[in-house]
Amino acid sequence: MKIGFLDCFSGVSGNMLLGVLLDCGMPHQVLQDAVTGLNLQGDQDTVQLEISRPLISGLQVCLVRVHTEKTGHHRHLADIETILQRSALPKTVISRSCAVFRRLAEAEAKVHGTSPEKIHFHEVGATDAIVDIVGVVAGIEYLGLERITCSPLPMPKGWVHCGHGLLPLPAPAVCELLRGIPVYGSELKQELVTPTGAALIAELCSSFGIMEPMILDTTGYGAGTMQRTDGRPNLLRLMIGQSQTVQEAQQVEVIETNLDDWNPELWPYLSDKLMEGGALDVSLVPIQMKKGRPGFLLRVIGDPVQAINLRQLILNETSSIGLRFHTMQRQTLPRRPVSIETPWGTVLGKEVQTMTGTRVTPEYEDCLRVAEKNKIPLQQVYQTIQHSLQAEADSTDGAENIQGVP
Repeated sequence: MKIGFLDCFSGVSGNMLLGVLLDCGMPHQVLQDAVTGLNLQGDQDTVQLEISRPLISGLQVCLVRVHTEKTGHHRHLADIETILQRSALPKTVISRSCAVFRRLAEAEAKVHGTSPEKIHFHEVGATDAIVDIVGVVAGIEYLGLERITCSPLPMPKGWVHCGHGLLPLPAPAVCELLRGIPVYGSELKQELVTPTGAALIAELCSSFGIMEPMILDTTGYGAGTMQRTDGRPNLLRLMIGQSQTVQEAQQVEVIETNLDDWNPELWPYLSDKLMEGGALDVSLVPIQMKKGRPGFLLRVIGDPVQAINLRQLILNETSSIGLRFHTMQRQTLPRRPVSIETPWGTVLGKEVQTMTGTRVTPEYEDCLRVAEKNKIPLQQVYQTIQHSLQAEADSTDGAENIQGVP
């Protein structure tokens, strides 16, 4: 699967997304065809694209400026949908672009206390914003990106001038658009995430967090028109590659807390809830705490994407009033589910690829089911499976090194 990762270390805007797609291989003509397909001449709009390749912080990047002769449009959602529906654009581009504008309208309506149909689009209803959105959707389709993930987004301070007057940063519509998406604070007093950029990210990205494993193919940089006051480059990076299937995340978050006033009878329930909530592993270790009190160390390992939910679950379901957490790297072996034939029927197991061969291990729950159903010792089930796997390995005459059950 061809996937992309948006590294938004300096935020995101519509023209930054256009630039990064062009830098990753979208031909200029694809963007020009999208503009032509909008048929904006009927609205007496003239659009000119200015595409340059400046050096920023020593990197050659792509900067896109959309120039229009007619400005100040205050379109409604229905006006924009009409422009898109009457255009000569592909149906998929039309539908995804409409979805972006619908998301924008719903966010604006929520913060201004009205309905999406009554919203007047100010800046995001202008022709350059329409070109940004349609161009980005067309570019993603051209590059064949089947899935896009995105890094957490920076939330600066300060104020921004817009059609409603002076508003605090992040703009209220941006906060609504990014609801449920990882963000972090920034001391910079400049707009880093625009409403157009936020709407595109929220609609087109399937997940947020760290970059998922991929075989990297292309990296591009798109520049914004704003110059940051802190001297850092105002760039957006896109990395494109082929997805790599792994069983678990290779970067995890470890969450810990010490408990000395909690009822351990609740542990089986808590353990199940944590695993259902996305934990990769959980453990409860007896410890000796201050003042000679016996207690427990609760440790949870989870995908960073699920970490916020896991932390909240621990605080809700235990007596903890504080947590420790940090990220760690880990290495996992490739594995796949297999079926193991036994004298009592089929047992589920997993086949693990190691540096020295293949290891097959039966699943505990299936072995327990066999033992209870046939009223035999659980140890006998494991031993029988081990002998069967070893016999199968011997019959291959060394073609494969199957290590079997320890």
